[in-house]
Amino acid sequence: MTDAWPDGWTRQEGNRVARSRQPAPAGTDYPYEQDPYESDPYAGDQLRGMGTYGEDTRPAGRARVRRRRWPKILAALVVVVLVMVVGGYFYLDSRLNRESVLTDYAGRPADTPGTNWLIVGSDSREGLSRQQKKDFATGSAAGRRTDSMMLLHYGDGGTTLVSLPRDSYLPIPGKGSNKLNAAFAFGGPKLLVRTVEQATGIRVDHYAEIGFGGFVGVVDAIGGVEICVKSRMKDPKAGIDLQPGCQTLTGGEALGYVRTRASARADLDRIDHQRQFFGALMKKAGGPGVFLNPFRSVPLAMNATSNFIVDDNDHLLDLTRMMWAMRGVSGGDGVTTSVPLGRFGSSAAAGSYITWHPTKSKQLFTALKDDQPVPKDVITK
Repeated sequence: MTDAWPDGWTRQEGNRVARSRQPAPAGTDYPYEQDPYESDPYAGDQLRGMGTYGEDTRPAGRARVRRRRWPKILAALVVVVLVMVVGGYFYLDSRLNRESVLTDYAGRPADTPGTNWLIVGSDSREGLSRQQKKDFATGSAAGRRTDSMMLLHYGDGGTTLVSLPRDSYLPIPGKGSNKLNAAFAFGGPKLLVRTVEQATGIRVDHYAEIGFGGFVGVVDAIGGVEICVKSRMKDPKAGIDLQPGCQTLTGGEALGYVRTRASARADLDRIDHQRQFFGALMKKAGGPGVFLNPFRSVPLAMNATSNFIVDDNDHLLDLTRMMWAMRGVSGGDGVTTSVPLGRFGSSAAAGSYITWHPTKSKQLFTALKDDQPVPKDVITK
């Protein structure tokens, strides 16, 4: 088409000017002296999709918007995770049962290097149903008494777990001499800690206690623990009948395993079983099969925090450090031993008892008090 434009311009020539967005050639009478689209807010819209000049940039703009949103989304997720972690920590910490245990008294040992825990297993039946008490042969006695006691030390001198036989014959402040577990019966955990501190010269920094019910709940929460039984163990008083060989014990079976005294060495064999069990428990609880599995780790955390009794000043972080140290010992990164024993005896008040070796036990506790490696000749298996 060749319709005339002003001053002889054709439509085709006018279109070329419009599309190139250039002003009319100099010397013409074209009414626009500038680009006719310069003040048009919609200039170029009609050219979109028609080549390089009119290329549509909207998809790229949306991509840039999405890219700008990702940092905000990621930051929000980080905040949510932090809130859940921090909130979860304080929630679990609040579930711990606290009791005033570590109190000062005249003649208490001064603070010693490293960290010292007194770990106690009590025979409290709290948390067990009537059927469980029957199945586990725990009886229905009220209150709580010590069933096992261990002193855990960790520091620059290494990590050491020492079993304290419950039949150890020791001076109990204000009560004369008696078995170690009698201290708990006379004055609870506070008197037990004082008795241990006076006998060892070591200041106890933290206290942890768990009863029968908590013991069973923790073991079952992680799906049981693997124990290698050396010979058949049948003890109606502990509610167990185990065949020899490596096997996974349920909470009730594990409780019977650490309680039984139906063997030639009685309480000494039980100490061995307790150390073997705690090693297996910490190995399983700290392994990826539990730690990275919320269906195991969450029930474990809930059971452990609700069933542990700790000192007023102890917190979940302290308990976690204790468990990590116990796991290290079970993995071979420390020493597991019992107090070197002296002689056996008996008295009208205490019945049959055992004493500590006067020289070797002093060497053991002096090393721990000074945060030094334990001499090999005082380690007993």
